Amino acid sequence: MTSASKRIWGWFFFDWASQPYNTLLITFIFAPYMNDLLGSGSAAQTVWGYGIGAAGLCIALLAPLLGVVADKAGGRMRFIALFSGLYVAGAWGLWYAVPGDFSLIWVMGCFALGLIGMEFATIFTNAMLPDLGTKEQIGRISGSGWAFGYWGGLVSLVLMLFFLAENAQGVTLLGTAPLFGLDAAAREGTRSVGPLTAIWFAVFMIPFFLWVREPRRAGQISIRAALRRALPDLRQSLRGLPQNRSLFAYLGSSMFYRDALNGMYAFGGIYAAGVLGWSVIDVGVFGILAVISGAIFAWLGGLADSRFGPKPVIALSVLVLAGVAIGVVMVSRTSVFGVAVGPDSALPDIAFYILGALIGAAGGSLQGASRTMLVRQSDPAQITENFGLYALAGKATAFIAPLSIGVVTQVTGSQQMGIIPLIALFLIGLILLLWVKPDGAGPTA
Repeated sequence: MTSASKRIWGWFFFDWASQPYNTLLITFIFAPYMNDLLGSGSAAQTVWGYGIGAAGLCIALLAPLLGVVADKAGGRMRFIALFSGLYVAGAWGLWYAVPGDFSLIWVMGCFALGLIGMEFATIFTNAMLPDLGTKEQIGRISGSGWAFGYWGGLVSLVLMLFFLAENAQGVTLLGTAPLFGLDAAAREGTRSVGPLTAIWFAVFMIPFFLWVREPRRAGQISIRAALRRALPDLRQSLRGLPQNRSLFAYLGSSMFYRDALNGMYAFGGIYAAGVLGWSVIDVGVFGILAVISGAIFAWLGGLADSRFGPKPVIALSVLVLAGVAIGVVMVSRTSVFGVAVGPDSALPDIAFYILGALIGAAGGSLQGASRTMLVRQSDPAQITENFGLYALAGKATAFIAPLSIGVVTQVTGSQQMGIIPLIALFLIGLILLLWVKPDGAGPTA
C-alpha cells in the first residue's frame, strides 16, 4: 500500500471508529433504551430533545473558534486526540444507566460529553479531506469514507444485537443470554453499549493515528498566539461571509437540512419504541436495514458526486428525506398513510422498515456530498475555519430540531406530531440550496 493510500485508509478509519456513537447510542440501541428507563415514549423523546439540544449549543459556540486556532497553529492531530478522549469517557459513562437506580443528569451529561468529543474531532478530520486527493477525487473519497463508516456501524450493531442487547425475555436476537455473564435483569447487556462504543473507538482509531500525517504549512504560529487571534479573526470572517454569497447560502442550507437529518437519526429509535411499541432489538433490526442502505448509497452517492458534483446529490437526498418525514408522521400502530389497520397488522412495521431504508440511503449520500460541497466552497487556507463554521451552521440551529420536537411532543402529548418540525427544516434547506454555486464563488460573487 502506498503512503497516499495509507493516508486515505487511515482517514477512512475515523468514520469506521466514530460511527457507533451515531448508530448505537444516538439512534438504535441507547435511544430506545431511554424509553425503557423513563417508562414513557413522550417523556424519553422530550428529555432526549433537551439533552441533545444543549450539547448542540455548546458545539455551536466553540466549533468556529477551534477551527480558526487549528488553521493558524496547525496540530489538528493533537486536537483529534484530545476530543477522542472526551468521546471515550462520555460513551463509557452510559454503563451507569441502571434501571431504577440512575441519575438522569449523569446519563445525559455523559452522552453530551461523548457527542461533543465526536463532533469536535470530526471538524478536524473533515478538514483533512482536501489533502487526500484532487477536486475530482474528493467526492468519491468522501462518499467511500461515509460508506466505510456505515459498515463499521453495521458490524457494531450486529455484535450488540446478536451477543449483548437483551429483549423483555432477557435474551439476545440469537435467543441466548448476553455474553460475559452480563445480568439481563439489570439490563447489563444493553448498557454495555456504552463501553463497547468506547472500546471500539479506541481500537479502530489506531490506524488513523498511525497512517494519517498532517502536512506542515507555512506561517503557522503557536497555539497561545492563535488563541489570542481566534476571536478577532472569527469576527472578521463572519462579517465578510455575506459577501461570499455561495458559501453563505450553503452554510444556511446545510444548517437546516443537517439539523433535520440529525433529528431524524436521534429520534427514529425513540419514535419506533414509543409509537410502534418496538423493543430495543426490534429497533436494532430496523437499524441493520437502514445502515446497509446507508453504506451502499453513501458509496453510490460518492460516485455520483465525482461525476455530477455534490449539489444534485444533496438536492435529491433532501427531497427524499422531506418525503420520508411526512411518511413517518403518517405511520402508527392504528393507521398507515391514512388507512386504518388492525392491532395485529404487520403493515405499520413493514412501512417503517421501508422508511428506515430510505432514511439510510438518502442520509448516507447526503452526508458524504455535504462535506465535499464545503471543500468546493472554501479557501484552502481557511479550510478548518470553514469546517468550524460548517459545524457552527450545523449546530447554531441544532437545538431547533430536538427542542422543537421536545416542545411539540410535550404540548401535544403525541410523538407523531412532534416529528412535524423536521419537514419544515428540510424544505427550508432545499430552498436555500438554490443560491449555492456548484463550484463555489469568490468573495465578490
